[in-house]
Amino acid sequence: MTPAYVLDTSLFTNPDVFRQFGVDTRAAIREFVHIAQASGAAFYMPTSIYEELCQMKELDGVAPAFESLVNIRSPRRHELQIPATIVYEFIDEVRRRIDRGLRIAEEHARQGHAAGGGDVGQLISRLRERYREALRRGLIDSREDLDVLLLAMELDGIVVTADEGLRIWADKLGVKILLPEHLKGVLLELVERQVEEGAGDDAG
Repeated sequence: MTPAYVLDTSLFTNPDVFRQFGVDTRAAIREFVHIAQASGAAFYMPTSIYEELCQMKELDGVAPAFESLVNIRSPRRHELQIPATIVYEFIDEVRRRIDRGLRIAEEHARQGHAAGGGDVGQLISRLRERYREALRRGLIDSREDLDVLLLAMELDGIVVTADEGLRIWADKLGVKILLPEHLKGVLLELVERQVEEGAGDDAG
């Protein structure tokens, strides 16, 4: 069965990830397309994710090759079902995070009062950092992330993302995951397999 990989924005926006393919996003996309075309695999990206990528990065010169390889489409949202237990778990997790965020805000308010005001800018900066960490890390918090997850569910595909929250919730739903830093190595393995199968066919 041909593997189907569902790609997230982070594959081409996170330098720690895209540098396995090239020095910048456009070079990375060129090399990705070159290797992926010979892999025999299928590649998908939700429309919302592709639009996000186009907003974040200049894709002049590489967009046609990318779009010729990667199937860009939205998941069939009206046909998909998510188990109620997952929804309940998500609600419980959001509630826990809101409570944690409230405690962090209270802690910083007390610190500001004890310091007699102090450096308000620095205090707010620390509060924002800790609040963002408490509420967003490890959680699906955007429609784009949800589109990746739903499309992978629909296709029984493999999610390729550096987003921790997306990986966590994909695993909860039994969706296969590939760490993006391993993608090039996996594709090269698939290319080698294609070559070996072609040689075997020729010999037969």
